[in-house]
Amino acid sequence: MSAPNILNYELAPSPATIFGCLLPAPWLGVAAGLLLAFGPAAGLPDRYSPLVLAVTHVLVLGMLAPIMVGALFQLFPVVAGQVVRLAKWIAPFVAVGSATIAAGLSAGFLQGNPNGFVLAAWVAMILYGAIVLALVSAAWRMFLPVHPDATLKTLRGIALALSLVIGLGVALAGAFAGWWQVDIAYVLRLHVAWGLVGWIASLVLGVASTVVPMFWQTRRPSPTWHRHLPWDIWLGLLILFLPLSDTLLKLLISALALFVCVLAWSSLRTLLQAKRSFDPAWTLWLVCAASWGSAAILLLLHTHLEHVLAPSWISFLPWWIGVLSLVGGAVMPVNAMLGKIIPFLIFLHLRRQIPMGRRVPSMQVVLPPERLRWQTWLVCFSLFSLLLLPLAPEYLKYLAGLSFAASQAMLAVFLLMSLFRYRRELRNSIFPSVI
Repeated sequence: MSAPNILNYELAPSPATIFGCLLPAPWLGVAAGLLLAFGPAAGLPDRYSPLVLAVTHVLVLGMLAPIMVGALFQLFPVVAGQVVRLAKWIAPFVAVGSATIAAGLSAGFLQGNPNGFVLAAWVAMILYGAIVLALVSAAWRMFLPVHPDATLKTLRGIALALSLVIGLGVALAGAFAGWWQVDIAYVLRLHVAWGLVGWIASLVLGVASTVVPMFWQTRRPSPTWHRHLPWDIWLGLLILFLPLSDTLLKLLISALALFVCVLAWSSLRTLLQAKRSFDPAWTLWLVCAASWGSAAILLLLHTHLEHVLAPSWISFLPWWIGVLSLVGGAVMPVNAMLGKIIPFLIFLHLRRQIPMGRRVPSMQVVLPPERLRWQTWLVCFSLFSLLLLPLAPEYLKYLAGLSFAASQAMLAVFLLMSLFRYRRELRNSIFPSVI
């Protein structure tokens, strides 16, 4: 079994650095849900319809990207022992910059306005260019043991995945803005593959390798898990850049899908043995693992049985794969981690800042599990509604969009309440009431 990481909380960045990235993000999830509910339904559920493209980028860039960047700013010093030196200067712009990129792309997709793509491309190059350079600098200074675990390996190479996702996205945005011409189908395939698997799935796996055993008390991943992740995934995705024949491309996609499927169902089996299965967020990790496994199976069906399945099923498969990957496979673990990481960071920083001898509220007091349980069931219901949407998109988009927006609004409010509790505890420790 792999040895646990030695976590160095003394190097953890200031609360403002991390909270500034994490706390605004769920509100962009609310925006994505409202956009789905009240945006133009034309083309739903086609993955290339303007509304689907707009909602996808609001969700990925507006909500998920700031959380993942904030998590990296925290993980590099705590897990890898290397402070991201520019984090405190970049962090104030991560949430607002990501929202600006998402808004520009949405304007471009929904209104056909090339200025939206221009805005998104420039902000992405500046903001995420700075983020990539900051992460590369921290990764360069990392010291890897002889047998590094999956989390350390993910941190070492995650800037590669992020730079490729952003670079390919800028190439597409520049093409839509009229700056240059590219093979849209080729670049889009790479952008989606690296975005879903190279960036989101790999980071979720890397973070979960440390976070899930720590908070939910599962058995630690095996040496085989650490030996193959995440570089085996990235190597397969790098091969996609080669000019492959249709047959070789199908074989490569099938191999990647099978690999993800094995990882997902192996994770699900481990999660079922968790000692803290009573925790509300445990359900979200179960859904996450099952979603990635299901998405991989559906991708195999779409790749090999396209001429066998009914046309309606073929048109539904890309929507289901996208929903399972982004909502089930990304939003679920992000919600689970926010519900744990924010109370944990509040507890950690209060313990540092409150004088010895004064009581520090526990994580369960900062954010009671009962609240998270309601949010968990609501976000699971929204996932179910999103999967049903292709059956009647004109009507079910309201149910799916509003339920998803409500689930993220609930989480956002709970996190704000936790922040207020943090500030109140600090104020009371500095200005204690005199009896």
